[in-house]
Amino acid sequence: MTAIAEPPAPVGRVRGRVLGNLLRNPMGVTGGVLLLIVLVAGVFAPWLAPYAPSEVHFTTPFQQPGTVGFALGTDDLGRDVLSRVLYGTRTSLEVGLLSVALAIVVGVPLGLLSGYWRWLDAIVSRLTDLMLAFPFLLLAVGLAAINGGGLVNAAVALGIGNIPAMIRVVRAETLRMKDSDFVLAAHTMHAGPWRILGQHVLPNAASAIIVQATVIMPQAVLGEAILSFLGLGIQPPEPSLGIMLSDAQQYLFRTVWPGVFPGIALALICLGFNLSGDALRDALDPRSSR
Repeated sequence: MTAIAEPPAPVGRVRGRVLGNLLRNPMGVTGGVLLLIVLVAGVFAPWLAPYAPSEVHFTTPFQQPGTVGFALGTDDLGRDVLSRVLYGTRTSLEVGLLSVALAIVVGVPLGLLSGYWRWLDAIVSRLTDLMLAFPFLLLAVGLAAINGGGLVNAAVALGIGNIPAMIRVVRAETLRMKDSDFVLAAHTMHAGPWRILGQHVLPNAASAIIVQATVIMPQAVLGEAILSFLGLGIQPPEPSLGIMLSDAQQYLFRTVWPGVFPGIALALICLGFNLSGDALRDALDPRSSR
């Protein structure tokens, strides 16, 4: 008796499997909760913050956490630390999302093209190797120093620094699927290369792209904090976690709280994305359904 091949699983069933794997993974649940807290803090910062981030209270500098009216205390100028942390988280998320978007828009097409056409791969791979020869932060610092400070310039510098990694990931996925059965079947049906890349290769590489995006996001958040700490990122009086850390080091021996809370915020953002990325990678693996 001839065996009948099972039809492909519906999209809803695949989504249910991925969601079920995420919910069964303690790391995924923990990362999701942390990301939810971070997203709520960043998106609703204008409504959650008790004061404007640059509002100065000269009569109440260096207030300790728990002071009435200042839940996390104040800095040297009497600015509310809680308000600045909320707005700084919002800034970090904005820079991270812009960096990820730039890396995807540029890196994904180049990775698809270099993985599909060998003659183009020689050019793109050499350019990628040249960019990877410079450390990520060194490249971002150099680009930020050339373009100047600001949110957009910082996001562009960090996004360009993350493009080579995205190209490598998409190129590897394209090479892996280039000789697969469904691509060969598309060739036999006289499908053009653009249709194969757009309808067959790219959808199957989406999981790797999503996971790589969760890797780029914390790198961009930390990169923005470092650039702002060095004076090459967000410029005062705009709120930034890196600026808060830079200001706090000047009076570290007087009080540590203005530097502790932005550091905790950075740790929660990066931990949330790292845990979620690891759990998402495992959930998207078809072997995890076993």
